[in-house]
Amino acid sequence: MLRRQRIRAAAWVGMVIIGATAAAVALAHGDVTPQAVDTHELPSLGEPWKAENPFRANEIAVRIGSSAFNQNCARCHGLEAISGGIAPDLRRLDNDCAVMKDAKRAACVAENDQYFLTTVRGGRSRNGAVYMPPFEGTLNQEAMWAIKAYLETRREKPL
Repeated sequence: MLRRQRIRAAAWVGMVIIGATAAAVALAHGDVTPQAVDTHELPSLGEPWKAENPFRANEIAVRIGSSAFNQNCARCHGLEAISGGIAPDLRRLDNDCAVMKDAKRAACVAENDQYFLTTVRGGRSRNGAVYMPPFEGTLNQEAMWAIKAYLETRREKPL
């Protein structure tokens, strides 16, 4: 009888450990509520959304974008945009463009800008599961383009 009680106690302890581990993994990314970004140092881009990144190579935008990325994106996309496997590695966002020449490269970069903006504004979900929250309404246009300017400094393959 004592042996059965020990086995049950060990099984119960094991289940508690497994449950606690599962909860820790589920909460590992912390609060994923989008955080507002202070963009007062950047020029206002106005109401219509820009088709391409107006802050490309802008040092102030890169600094703001780095902070904004760490606040809003690094939980899933990794510190310094180096993914740990949870979400895409954003250093590779425009790798295809790096091997193209002139006009094709420019068109590829513009297409990637649109893909980035559409994704960040609307988020990503599949079969009702949210993989990335929509940031429109939390991040303004300046913040989104500042994050893209930062990511361009983290490219795996330079343009």
